[in-house]
Amino acid sequence: MKFLRIGPPGAERPAVLGADGTPLDLSAITPDIDGAFLSGGGVERARAALTAGHLRPAAPPQAAGGAGRRVGAPVATPGKIIGIGLNYTDHAARTGAAPPTEPIVFIKPSDTVVGPDDDVLIPRGSSKTDHEVELAVVIGRTARYLADCDEAAGAIAGYTIANDVTEREFQFERGGQWDKGKSCETFTPLGPWLVTPDEVGDVTSLGLRLTVNGTAAQEGTTRDMIFGVHHLVRYLSRFMALRPGDVVITGTPAGVAMGSPDRSFLRPGDVMELEVDGLGRQRQRLVAA
Repeated sequence: MKFLRIGPPGAERPAVLGADGTPLDLSAITPDIDGAFLSGGGVERARAALTAGHLRPAAPPQAAGGAGRRVGAPVATPGKIIGIGLNYTDHAARTGAAPPTEPIVFIKPSDTVVGPDDDVLIPRGSSKTDHEVELAVVIGRTARYLADCDEAAGAIAGYTIANDVTEREFQFERGGQWDKGKSCETFTPLGPWLVTPDEVGDVTSLGLRLTVNGTAAQEGTTRDMIFGVHHLVRYLSRFMALRPGDVVITGTPAGVAMGSPDRSFLRPGDVMELEVDGLGRQRQRLVAA
């Protein structure tokens, strides 16, 4: 199943895609796609209603760059966004970093989340705003001290696309932790859909792509992850409680501007387009804050 949220910021309505791609209204099933829905049997209720043909069409979502109603992030206000750094072999090599022996973990504020086609703000004083296309994992139940990867798989509600936008000067040249470069407003476009694991299939072989102004910048595959999705969820559950609706963004392949001396960082007016196999597409325009 593919869940989405349609409408203006703060007033999104829950929906699910029908077999023909038509968004169907879930308002009779749940007030929102959130932790309560994911952990409280909402997915099963939605599946039953969809199978029985009880859902009415919702307003059409906004196509990338086109007219229509806005699509919001597919999960409402995650409790936390957990980032994983340097998790692709090619990205680590391109940036000159040694591959980590344990996952590098950072936290992004949940209010950095915007919809998949919303504008991204370049912070005031920024000279090195960068893009990172990533596979994002949405947690479906409270998880602590998971015993193995099978248990970790059972804690996952689904997958979506994230753009882990990062200001590199803030991240590396201003002292302290990475959070300064990761926490700016609009720095986590998410969506368009939350896709359930049964529909995604093998998460170890998904292609990821990102273009800037129509020119290919990033192209990779989850086969090149240093730490796989289920390993990451299990690992994180040893250090923090994972809650329904939490999001784990799992790292980015090579091609970010930081590791490409022939490419410039993002500027107002630039357009980023992202896709991950089976998870849809995003499109963001860069504007000055």
